[in-house]
Amino acid sequence: MRILVATDAWHPQVNGVVRTLAMTAEAAKSLGAEVSFLTPQSFRTFALPSYPGLRLAVPFGAKIARLIADARPDSIHIATEGPIGLAVRRYCRKHELPFTTSFHTRFPDYVSARLPVRESWIWTALRRFHRGSSAVMVATPALANELRSRGFRNVVLWPRGVDTALFHPRHVDLGFARPVFLCVGRVAIEKNLEAFLDLDLPGTKVIVGDGPARASLMRSYPDAVFLGAQQGEELARSYAGADVFVFPSRTDTFGLVLLEALASGTPVAAFPVSGPRDVIGSAPVGALNEDLAEACRAALRVSRQECLEFATRHTWAASARAFIEHMADIRAGAESELSPRLSEQPRFVA
Repeated sequence: MRILVATDAWHPQVNGVVRTLAMTAEAAKSLGAEVSFLTPQSFRTFALPSYPGLRLAVPFGAKIARLIADARPDSIHIATEGPIGLAVRRYCRKHELPFTTSFHTRFPDYVSARLPVRESWIWTALRRFHRGSSAVMVATPALANELRSRGFRNVVLWPRGVDTALFHPRHVDLGFARPVFLCVGRVAIEKNLEAFLDLDLPGTKVIVGDGPARASLMRSYPDAVFLGAQQGEELARSYAGADVFVFPSRTDTFGLVLLEALASGTPVAAFPVSGPRDVIGSAPVGALNEDLAEACRAALRVSRQECLEFATRHTWAASARAFIEHMADIRAGAESELSPRLSEQPRFVA
């Protein structure tokens, strides 16, 4: 099966969406599927005014059509609700081709944190975008239930995994006063980092990541350590060298960083909200508390071996298998229902 994924989020961005797509594509190879990508790298881009690190593409319909033809996909998946996602959705609707989508980001929360825009308006736009999707893929049952309650249809589960070959326990001395409380992610207002940085905790608070709020937070919290963006082995060492992984976000739909920390043997401290609650639930691998400082102190007593054993049950192979099965189900249904038309356009069938 050849699957084309259209996404506005792609390298050099460092975030959960990019990592999910890349790891799914890699794991899909052993399952007999070839995943290719239609990304901003094929178009001119511009930086968001309030977020220069993020660039959006300016796609044109003719080039979108050519790139889809060149990919010869059996299935089309639209991963993001940006300009590329909109253009590919428009193409599929025009040619009456089935497609699937995924819901990764709570844009209503993110937009309202920056602009005076009512969340209900953003939810209406998102419902309209995902309408017509043969399957709206989400990471957790809680998010699936929320979207259904908001009027989304055809919502299915697409679980996440963790790369235990990269993220695993090891002896690392980061060189900071212990205990080390680590936070990894985009340094932006929607990540609620002040809730972590304001805590009265012993040891050292460490932030790994970059974003538009980094400079102001560095000025406001001179006692915290800001290491900037990290990837690969450098990031894995930071996870393994921390005593507690702190996740202050209240808006993330999942949080791959939670699994990466747990795979490194590092327990989690977070608020009891969707995201951390859906990932770890009642497992003894961290502490969820509205008093985040108390959660941090409780997480210090968690078994690092329990964290590792929990994380190893989440594999990218299982994630890729679920993704491929959803695509195969949609394709089979489309072929049985629309076989005369599809036989005339085999290169664009989803």
